[in-house]
Amino acid sequence: MSIIAIEEHWNSPNIAAALKALPEGRNDESVAFNDMRDHPQRLGDIGADRLAGMDAQGIGMQILSLVPPATQALPAAQAVPLARQANDRAAEAVSRYPSRFRAFATLPMSRPDAVVGELERTARLGFVGAMVYGRSGEVPLDDPCYEPLFEAAAALGQPIFIHPQIAPRAVREAAYSGFDEMIELGLATFGWGWHLEAALATLRLILRGTFDQYPGLQVILGHWGELLLFWLDRADSLSGIAGLERKVSDTVRSNVYITNSGMLNPAMLRHALEVTSIDRLIFSTDYPFHQPDKAAIDAFLSELPGDTEREKFTRTNAERLLLRNG
Repeated sequence: MSIIAIEEHWNSPNIAAALKALPEGRNDESVAFNDMRDHPQRLGDIGADRLAGMDAQGIGMQILSLVPPATQALPAAQAVPLARQANDRAAEAVSRYPSRFRAFATLPMSRPDAVVGELERTARLGFVGAMVYGRSGEVPLDDPCYEPLFEAAAALGQPIFIHPQIAPRAVREAAYSGFDEMIELGLATFGWGWHLEAALATLRLILRGTFDQYPGLQVILGHWGELLLFWLDRADSLSGIAGLERKVSDTVRSNVYITNSGMLNPAMLRHALEVTSIDRLIFSTDYPFHQPDKAAIDAFLSELPGDTEREKFTRTNAERLLLRNG
């Protein structure tokens, strides 16, 4: 079985340098994770070494995405050219290995009036969607300034992957402080805060009526739905007061795809299958932050009830959502 993995990261040296140069207060401390262990080498390679690793795992294709926080933390003057440069580099990798790579676009979200143009440009280049984050600076993803993005994404059939990002500084000070520096960072990111931020961004879009206005819009959430799948009963209670055409849970089941982000946990798989359907689940490893070997992947996939379900999870759902145009 040749697997398509859809949350597989790479890095741009120019963007990495720009992020590290941001002043205190505007920087994103989570970039430290990109420099740990062998991550710099793996993130920097979108060629032969990466392909060899994919072969060893049994992964036929990766959907490349720039490692967080991409250009989201950068001012507009930097975000626009650096996003374009990163997208051009990803496009070049796809052109060299068209049977092995596709890519999500990086968008200059700190310059809202430039976002749609870059989405349209990358769609013409064959990109399969875009990866964004829950806010740019203090501007949330559901702000009206981003409505043209969702209108264009729906019209173009370009799914939007909403990736976790670190919480605002004020939230971190209120909710995640009081420990040593590394515990605070872990609590605000991979241990808890990242996932609340992505779930909240998605829930805000639903409550804003974005999916009622653009019913064809599709978004993707990682990490088994960023906790949202576990709280839909309560989230549904917001549907009426928000005046939505559908319940929150109905929108999740029709407009949100879920990927596992390298979390090979059978209990989470079973819960996802109970809350949504196999047609909404897609495989990923969250490379290079998770690097499961083929034996671990195969053992996890054996938890699915049959060959049809395994094929949907590992290939055909991704093909239907992301590879409609080849």
